[in-house]
Amino acid sequence: MAHRAPSGRAPAAAPAPSRRLARRVLVLFTLSLSCSYLCYSLLCCCGGGGGGPAAPRARCAPSRAAAAAKKLLQKSRPCGRPPPAEPPGSAAPARRPREPPAPPAGSPPGPARPGAKRLPQAIVVGVKKGGTRAVLEFIRVHPDVRALGTEPHFFDRNYDRGLEWYRSLMPRTLDSQITVEKTPSYFVTKEAPRRIFNMSRDTKLIVVVRNPVTRAISDYTQTLSKKPDIPTFEGLSFRNRSLGLVDTSWNAIRIGMYAVHLESWLQYFPLSQIHFVSGEKLITDPAGEMGKVQDFLGIKRVITDKHFYFNKTKGFPCLKKSESSGLPRCLGKSKGRTHVQIDPEVIEQLRDFYRPYNIKFYETVGQDFRWE
Repeated sequence: MAHRAPSGRAPAAAPAPSRRLARRVLVLFTLSLSCSYLCYSLLCCCGGGGGGPAAPRARCAPSRAAAAAKKLLQKSRPCGRPPPAEPPGSAAPARRPREPPAPPAGSPPGPARPGAKRLPQAIVVGVKKGGTRAVLEFIRVHPDVRALGTEPHFFDRNYDRGLEWYRSLMPRTLDSQITVEKTPSYFVTKEAPRRIFNMSRDTKLIVVVRNPVTRAISDYTQTLSKKPDIPTFEGLSFRNRSLGLVDTSWNAIRIGMYAVHLESWLQYFPLSQIHFVSGEKLITDPAGEMGKVQDFLGIKRVITDKHFYFNKTKGFPCLKKSESSGLPRCLGKSKGRTHVQIDPEVIEQLRDFYRPYNIKFYETVGQDFRWE
């Protein structure tokens, strides 16, 4: 039982254990508030939302419980490492922006820039029915060559459209690649040499030539397949057959006068910039002829015998694999037609007509094509 103090005396002071208990309660209360504030700060600022290392460190908004501890902890700080001690009165240094992390060593580079459309550095300028399509399809196999598949006819029919229109037709190429286009009618177009020279005097020219008599018959055969009602080959070839007067106004005859057309080109380009491909050897030795073309273009000899096989049905070589599909490919149905039968006497008369032109052509280019 508790004892009452004698009357008339002052009450005794609280025992020491009671004061210690009060202090402990106060300390625990203060610590609990501090821990509440610190836990809230950690959860709010440092663990918020998976922002990753690049997430900004926001200042934590105090809760009601944390407000009570604010006087104890003074001002809140950003989460993370504590700031270094500063002398009193010094201004707080500006926070440096975080730099993006460097890519790990050995990481792949970004996507390569696409190539650019460039004016052609090489043009197959002729001749029609000489084998120009075969040369274009064969050279397209080379990884350092990109070629326009269609004939733009810029320097003979579309010159008024301008060089930018011409450039827009070209395939995109890398700096290490060559752009090539083919339009066989350029060789017999009087304005073409000057126009190509004005575009670039460094343009390389490729001319595929063939026995002019065989070429004329092939030309006629193609026209006949489109216009069955045209006159006979003999009727178109001569103004007067009995006198042996050949009609040079007929385009099929005129194209084969190679020496005449070459004179216009030599007014603007040296022979070193013109390469002549034998249409006959292109059939019998495609790899050899294409090897010379690659040398002329200044590219490695990649196209070899392994790229060709001889198609007996068409009578000329085909690619074992094409640029686009990687499958065996021959030229279109219009290539390799069976020629119409021509009177041997007509053929002999045309050979006599072309002979002086051929000899002059051989002498000019320094190469004997053996068409005689």
